[in-house]
Amino acid sequence: MLKVAISAFLAILATSLISFPSLPKKPSFYHSLFLSDRVSDNSSAARHLQILTCRPHVAGTPANAEAASYVLSTLTASTVKSHVTSYDVLLTYPISRSLILTCPPPADPPETIFPLHQDIYENDPYADVADQVLPTFHGYAKSGTVAGPVVYANYGRVEDFEMLKSKGIDVKGNIVIARYGKIYRGDIVRNAYQAGAIGVVIFTDRKDYGGGGHRAKWFPEDKWMPPSGVQVGTVYAGAGDPTTPGWASTEGCERLSEEEVERGGDVPLIPSLPVSWADGETIMKSLGGDVADDDWQGIDDGPLYRVGPGPSVLNLTYHGEQKIATIENVIGVIEGAEEPDRYILLGNHRDAWTFGAVDPGSGTAALLEVAERFGKLQKKGWKPRRTIIFCNWDAEEYGLVGSTEWVEDNREMLALRAIAYLNVDSAVSGAGFHAASTPQLDQLLIEAAQQVQDPDNSSQSIYDSWVGASSSPLVERLGGGGSDYAAFVQHVGVPAANIFMGTGYPVYHSMYDDFVWMEKFGDPMFRRHVAVASIWGLMALRLADEEFLPFDYLSYASELQKSAKELQAQVSSKEVDLVALFKSIRDLQKAAENINIERKVIGESRGWLLRAKEYNMKVRELNDRLMMAERAFTDRDGLSSRSWYKHLIYGPSRHDDYGSKSFPGVDDAIEEAKKLNTAESWRSVQHEVWRVSRVIRHASLVLCGQLT
Repeated sequence: MLKVAISAFLAILATSLISFPSLPKKPSFYHSLFLSDRVSDNSSAARHLQILTCRPHVAGTPANAEAASYVLSTLTASTVKSHVTSYDVLLTYPISRSLILTCPPPADPPETIFPLHQDIYENDPYADVADQVLPTFHGYAKSGTVAGPVVYANYGRVEDFEMLKSKGIDVKGNIVIARYGKIYRGDIVRNAYQAGAIGVVIFTDRKDYGGGGHRAKWFPEDKWMPPSGVQVGTVYAGAGDPTTPGWASTEGCERLSEEEVERGGDVPLIPSLPVSWADGETIMKSLGGDVADDDWQGIDDGPLYRVGPGPSVLNLTYHGEQKIATIENVIGVIEGAEEPDRYILLGNHRDAWTFGAVDPGSGTAALLEVAERFGKLQKKGWKPRRTIIFCNWDAEEYGLVGSTEWVEDNREMLALRAIAYLNVDSAVSGAGFHAASTPQLDQLLIEAAQQVQDPDNSSQSIYDSWVGASSSPLVERLGGGGSDYAAFVQHVGVPAANIFMGTGYPVYHSMYDDFVWMEKFGDPMFRRHVAVASIWGLMALRLADEEFLPFDYLSYASELQKSAKELQAQVSSKEVDLVALFKSIRDLQKAAENINIERKVIGESRGWLLRAKEYNMKVRELNDRLMMAERAFTDRDGLSSRSWYKHLIYGPSRHDDYGSKSFPGVDDAIEEAKKLNTAESWRSVQHEVWRVSRVIRHASLVLCGQLT
C-alpha cells in the first residue's frame, strides 16, 4: 500500500512539474536581454527619426499634433498604455520682421536690407516643405521698432558689458550685436537691456559655427552652418507658461495679464532678432570705434571686429503674435507589479523650431526605441516592480513649457511618488558620451555606461571611452535650466539625470538640423542612438526592478564638500561663518554611510530573520528615505530672487540659464554683496548659508528616518 501511495505521489509531482510554468526569471535576465541584439534595432531608430523630421513641427501647430499622434501610436503598439495630456499655453509666432543697416558715406552700399531668410541648398530633399519653416525669430521676443547705432558686446555676458563700460563705451540708447555660443540667448537680451540697449541682434559667428576660415565647407558638404543659417530660439527667462507661474495652464484657469507678465521680469522688454553669420559679418564690417580685444575677434581671415558705437545705424522691427495655443504631452505608463505607486520617469520633448533631427528628434527616436524594447521584454514575461512612465513633452523650445505645466499639475503626486526622472533631449549629435545628474545617481550612470559597448569603438565600453576623453569631472552637475529635468529637480526635488552623445553641433536650431545632417554627420549607422537608448533604458530598468534603490548619497556628501570648499575660498576675506554648513555635510555623510550599512543588513536578513511581510515593509521604508532625501534639499520659499526654483543645492546661474550653480542662493547673495559691500548685504550671504545648512541637515534626518 505504501509503495502504491509513493508511486501515486511521484506521478502527481512529475505531472505538476510538467504542467506548471517555469519559475519567474530574475530581473537581471531581462536587463541583459534589453541590451542584446535580439531586441535593439538601429533601423527602427532611423525610421522613427525620418518620420518625425518629415516637416517642421513647432509647438502649437498641426504638424506637431501629428507628431504627437505618431508617438502615441508607437507607444501603444509597444504595449505601453498611453494618453495625451493637453494644456492651453501662451506661445508667440512671428508676423513681420525687418532689419536695415544704414552706413554714412563713403560706404557702398549706403543701405543694406537683410533678407532674413535661410537658403535652400541644391537637391535639398526638404525643398517642398521649406516654406513651412517659420520666419527666423526669437520666441517671446518683444514686439516693436527701434533704430540706433550698433555696439558690439562679444558673447553678451555680464563681463562683456562690464568690459565695454570700463572702456568708456556707453550701450544706452544703442542696439547691441552679440554672438551666440557662451550663455543662454535670453540672458544676452536681458544683460543688454540692463545695460541700457534698445534692441539686440544675435548672430552665429563663423568662428564658432561656420567651420573657421574662407576655405571651410559647410552643410551639406560638411557639418558646419551655411552662411544663411540662423539659430532661432526662445528668449524667455522663466520656465513654463509665462501667464501661469506656479500653476498649470488648464482650460479656463487664472492667468496673469500681459502687464503683469512683463512686471515679473522673465519676458524681454526690448525687441531682438537672430541673424546668420553672413549678415552678422556685414554688420560687424560697418562698425567703427576701438578695435575689439583678441578674444572678441572672429576668424583670422575674416573682418576685423570693432566695438562701435556706429557709425552705422540699424533699424530693427519685430512684430509677433501672442496666442493661447493647445500643446500635447504624450504620457505612456507600464504599471509596476509590486509597487505601482512608485514612479520612474523617462522624458524627452517632441517640438522643434524646424525639422529637429538632433534637437529633439534623436531623443524622441531613442525614447521610442526604449519603449519598443520594453514591449518585447513584456512579451517575454517581464513586469517591472515599480511603474515606468514615458513622457514626450511639448513646447520645450519656448521655455520648458510642456514639462513644467505637467509637473505643476501633478506636483503633490510627484512629491509623494517619483523616484527619479531620466531626461534625454538632443540624444545624438556626434561621438562621445556625456552625462549630468544629481549626485546620488552618479554610480548608477557609471555602471550603466560600463555595460554598453561604445558604438564608435567595439573593443571597449562607453565608460572606457568616456573616461579616456574626459578632462573634467565625469558626471556633471544638473542645475541649469536647459532642458525638461528643470521642473523635476528645481521645483519638486526629484533625483534626475540627463545623457547624450556629441559635443554640440553647428546647425543647432536652424533649418539645416534635418535627417540628412544626422545621416551624414551625426550618426550615419544610427548605432549611437541605440547606445543612448541602452544606457537610458538600463538605468530605468535598474531603478524600476531592483529591490533596493541604487542611490548613493555618499557621492552627494562628497560633492557638497567640494562645493563648500569652493565657497570657503570665495568668502575667506569676509566674516561669513561656514561652520554649520560643514557640520551639516558631515552629518549627511554619516547618514549616507549608515543607510548603506542598514541596506546590507536588511538584505542579509531576508528569509531567516524576517518574515516576508516584515522584510518587504523594511525594504519599502528604507527606499522611501532614499527617495525623499532629495526633496529635503528644497525650500518652500525657493531662491530669494527666484521663488519658483525651490532647490537650494543646485540651480541655474542668475546670468546664464544654461549654467549650473552649486548653492545658487548663496551665489546670488555674494554677487549682490560684492556690488554693495555693506554689512547688511554680507548678512544676507550668511542667511543664505544658514538656509543651505538647514536643508542639508533635513536631508540627513530623512536618510536616518528618525525624528529629533
